Amino acid sequence: MKKGFHPVYRTVVFKDMSCDAEFLVRSTVQTKETTVFKDGKEYPLHKIDISSASHPFFTGKKVLMDTDGRVEKFNKKYKKNIQPNLG
Repeated sequence: MKKGFHPVYRTVVFKDMSCDAEFLVRSTVQTKETTVFKDGKEYPLHKIDISSASHPFFTGKKVLMDTDGRVEKFNKKYKKNIQPNLG
């Protein structure tokens, strides 16, 4: 195989930032941060917003995860004082 052509396939820690769950997986994702996993070894770290540990489908909880405040930004930007026409 050609050297330098394929991405590096290595063990990476994926960390769910909404619930602090960590998963050790092999991946080609490029990272700049590292972390020490439960086994005491240091691995590259890739942060994610949602995973099976926090997703409502897998957890059975109907909770809206809004880490960036997008809903609040939308409501603030497009809020109108419209009274419903009841008659």
